[in-house]
Amino acid sequence: MKGFQQGRRTFLKKSGLGTLGLTILPWSMKGVAPSDTLRVAHIGVGEMGNNHINWFAQLPEVKIVALCDVDQTHLASSISNLAAIQPDWKVDTYEDFRHILDRQDIDAITCATPDHWHATIGTLAFQAGKDVYGEKPLSYDVREGQKMLAAQKEHGSIFQLGTQIHAGDNYHRVTEIIQSGILGDIHTVRLWKTGGSPDLKMTKGQPIPSTLNWDMWQGPAPERAYFPERCHFTYRYFLDYSGGMFADFWCHIADVVYMSLRPKGLRSISARGEESKGLSDTPGWIDIDYEFDNLNIHWTTEPPMLPGAKDRSIGAYFEGENGTLMCDYSKREITINGETVTDLPEVPISIPRSPGHQQNFVDAVKSRTQPESNLEYAREMTLPMHLGLISWRLGKKLKWNPEKEKFIGNRKANKLLGRKARKPWKLI
Repeated sequence: MKGFQQGRRTFLKKSGLGTLGLTILPWSMKGVAPSDTLRVAHIGVGEMGNNHINWFAQLPEVKIVALCDVDQTHLASSISNLAAIQPDWKVDTYEDFRHILDRQDIDAITCATPDHWHATIGTLAFQAGKDVYGEKPLSYDVREGQKMLAAQKEHGSIFQLGTQIHAGDNYHRVTEIIQSGILGDIHTVRLWKTGGSPDLKMTKGQPIPSTLNWDMWQGPAPERAYFPERCHFTYRYFLDYSGGMFADFWCHIADVVYMSLRPKGLRSISARGEESKGLSDTPGWIDIDYEFDNLNIHWTTEPPMLPGAKDRSIGAYFEGENGTLMCDYSKREITINGETVTDLPEVPISIPRSPGHQQNFVDAVKSRTQPESNLEYAREMTLPMHLGLISWRLGKKLKWNPEKEKFIGNRKANKLLGRKARKPWKLI
């Protein structure tokens, strides 16, 4: 750790961070934190980042000691938010997350930045000896996820993906029913999420706000001219940073499939769809067929033509030899022997329930055992999302080698598994 800290300080000097005009407050606290208190810093404190603040501030074992954002307006609002919850605790603020990683007194971070920063911050946090609660999607591309997993394993770090729905009782109960075998072998799963990318129009004549470090907001992504629609919430509708509605919601509903079945042996990916209107270049709609060993998964932007599906904006439909199960975040319907019910009492409760997604992370940090939405699981679940976007971008059905994690016979597709980070933001 000492060698890392010395190297990090050298890196900070070479990066010229002292000349960036950062808001950096010296670390201080009232009293000494108990030995079992987890000291947490939040990186990225926009809308989702403030959710992180609210969640973690409610946990008695946690003290929030630092906040970080490249937008000073986000920092100001989050300080006010935290002050209402922790009025007697001083919090430090930063513009550059690397100052947080340099602090030996911080145990864990949460990351709620735009998608293209997730893997870089997570990987560097592992290297700095921090545990990470990171928002989805796990990474911008496949290669970033591979680097992230390698760093997590090397440093023995704890990671939880921010798929809060995972902690709910419904997903656990669906998993018990599917794994009980009462529906027989599941051969097909249909997933959907309605809605695509909005028709964004450019706001002309808008200078970069003085409160925003636009260069650092872009970070490893390609350098682009600023306009408001590229930044903050609507960033996800630009391929430079994310993959639109599909990338945003894939993990939320594919999660119940991976909890239940852990699909293996992905062999082919075939996507169809159209680019959205206006400024956005992410899918306006996208449908994808995935072929796994002994399982087919179909993603659609519109609900499938099945009874009850159109009433759900997001859902999963499991087709088994003996019956079917349809679910969303909180509800389920099982059809077996011609009868539709909401539960099967004969299937016992066999899976421990979550104490809460954030509490699960805190407990994992203390016990040094991986939480439910751990990194290895999250990367496996996220991978088909990345591959589906590549198939859509190329307009071709692609064959996949799951052992080598490469496309078969398609050089263009393999190039899209990763991208070169923009200098000077190539940090991992």
